[in-house]
Amino acid sequence: MPQKRSAFFISDRTGITAEMLGHSLLTQFEMVSFNEVTLPFVDSVEKAEAAVRQMNAQGEKDGTRPLIFSTLVNQDISAVVAKANALFLDCFDIFILPMEKELGVLASHAVGRSHSANDFANYHHRIEAVNYSLSHDDGVSTRDLAEADVILVGVSRCGKTPTCLYLAMQFGIRAANYPLVPEDFTTMQLPGQVKNLRKRLFGLTIKPDRLEKIRNERRPGSTYATRANCEFEIREAEALMRQEGIPYLDVTSKSVEELATTILQQANLVRRVY
Repeated sequence: MPQKRSAFFISDRTGITAEMLGHSLLTQFEMVSFNEVTLPFVDSVEKAEAAVRQMNAQGEKDGTRPLIFSTLVNQDISAVVAKANALFLDCFDIFILPMEKELGVLASHAVGRSHSANDFANYHHRIEAVNYSLSHDDGVSTRDLAEADVILVGVSRCGKTPTCLYLAMQFGIRAANYPLVPEDFTTMQLPGQVKNLRKRLFGLTIKPDRLEKIRNERRPGSTYATRANCEFEIREAEALMRQEGIPYLDVTSKSVEELATTILQQANLVRRVY
């Protein structure tokens, strides 16, 4: 039976940094089952004291002290949380102090620098990219399609939409997607809307059994969702992509994060958001 522990990600802003770093570290301990809790906007001593009470209570309930991943900038607030009956991991102390020593300058210790709306360039690129991806989803609009950084192609329900949105949100990439449908396989020609944009195309594929399951959740019992149809569409889509020299990835065992990062690298895309 796996060990059970609670882990808290605490921050005076969104908690995204503490959450991402902490979760990445926790995944290395497969024999432990973690109850992960994010506590954002802990920006006062009073909120910190309330957080400590919550964490101590959880520790008593679990019968073992929790882990705390902190990106609290304010030292007074951080000192309060550090008194909790827990393993307190201050992400800034772990990284910032050695960097200050190496660089010979003090960090600003300013709150919210990594996810600030005041960083206008990053904010603008992120919003513009998300709007673009939403308006160019599933071939709904072909207007300004040539302005896409990348156009994902593949059969219906193979993960094109979430991958596009992740590329937009995380990297500021203008990602469109266009479906390959049975009519395209009859002619074995790319749709006219993307035929002249071959250099921007990147394909996604998937194993038939996984696609069958996904499609049955959307349209149970339909011809569209049968194993035979899934096998046919995937086989023909992969043949078409090979014929046209379009690189493609199998999404079956990959997370959207892995897919987006691989596409970013293999398609030589330039990220606009950090």
